[in-house]
Parts: sequence; C-alpha cells; structure tokens
Amino acid sequence: MAGLSRLRLFYLLHLSKPASDRLVYREIRRRKPRKVVELGLGIGQRAVHILEVLKEFHEVRDIHYTGIDLFEARAAAEDPGISLREAHCLLKTTGARIQLVPGTVGEALSRIANGVSQVEVLVISGRIPPEQLAQAWFFLPRMLHPQAQVFQETLSVGGSTVMRLLDAREVEQLAVQGQRRAA
Repeated sequence: MAGLSRLRLFYLLHLSKPASDRLVYREIRRRKPRKVVELGLGIGQRAVHILEVLKEFHEVRDIHYTGIDLFEARAAAEDPGISLREAHCLLKTTGARIQLVPGTVGEALSRIANGVSQVEVLVISGRIPPEQLAQAWFFLPRMLHPQAQVFQETLSVGGSTVMRLLDAREVEQLAVQGQRRAA
C-alpha cells in the first residue's frame, strides 16, 4: 500500500477545496471501499483525491474506479471538464483499475449497468442536468452494494457546493421514479 503522508491525509480530510468533498473523503477513509463510481468528473480533481485516500487502505490493483462524463461531448459553454484522453492520463498514474465511460449518465449507465456491480461508493456531480440524472436512477440499484453510500452534490446559487449522503430509502424512491419515466 502506497500510504499518504499524515499531512496530505489531514489536508484532504479537513482542508481540501471544495469543502463539500471532504465528506466523501472522510467516509471513504472510514468505510474503506474498493469499488467507486463517479458520475461527472469535471476536471478530475475529486477522482484523484478519492483514489489517493483509497490507496491508503488497499493495494492499487484492488481498487476499481469507474468515471462517467461527457468528456469531449461537453459544450464549450458548459462547466470546465477534461477530455477522455486527459482523464485517462491523469487517473492511470494512480495505478488503480480505471474505467472511463463517455456519454450522458443515462446512456452510459444503460451500457455498463449489468457489468459493474457491488459498487460501494457512488458520487454524483451537481453539474449533471436533472433530466439526465432522472434517466440514470433506473440503472443504479442493480449496480450498488446493499450497504453502498451514495453522495449527491448540489450547486448553490453562489457557486458553492453541498454534498449530501442519500439513504437507501431515497435511492430506492428515485429509482422507482426513474422506472416510471422509462416506462
């Protein structure tokens, strides 16, 4: 195991920006998951930090990270992001098993939902349009471990973010709503 310095771990858990991501890092440290899915990578900073914390507890070959993002399909006027190639280069340096899936979250999840299972942590970016996210909820329950943690980021008016841990009941309700929309 690579092991973070105590100072670096303290920084990620207590001082890193945006502050809302600290909840994710703390829970990852507490639960020590091996399989993580992130919907919406942005510039990839959170993904790198998640993998740094995970490497504290697991051999890198045992860590599975799946990232879904628009990558090059992101409109120029949309929030900043990285290309698929940039994301691959950034994340492969961690040594973890990386799977990057381009497309909207609904489309991408429909392609991989049966092949990605027992996900222990799911992080949902607040930059995903609600209509895309509505399509995605239908596919998520089959991917999640029974004790999975689902974090949903919300963007505030002032540009700050809030991260919320959804309970299993909320995830199930959102999946049922997604199933109704799909029908």
